Amino acid sequence: MYTKSKISNIQNALLVGYRSSLYSKLKKLFFGICVFLIGISANAQCAMCRAALAGDSNVKKAEAVNDGIVFLMIIPYLLVAIIGFLIYKMYRSKKKKAEI
Repeated sequence: MYTKSKISNIQNALLVGYRSSLYSKLKKLFFGICVFLIGISANAQCAMCRAALAGDSNVKKAEAVNDGIVFLMIIPYLLVAIIGFLIYKMYRSKKKKAEI
């Protein structure tokens, strides 16, 4: 039979494991946020767009085309992220129900 001291020792061990797990998760989250906040400039033009907008007089048009291409590329990544999050949330809720 477990005594109160053994139960408190087990609870303390679980709490320490939970804290280290939480710390590890927070480190991963912080690293992920830092990676996404660091911006790297890149020209997002295909060869045809670059050829059509070549020249010094079309600087504003070239910037607008670049911004449009980047904006359009955000949507597929956002959709994949949302679907991935929903799958994760569904998996997590099933796991919690199985534990109960």
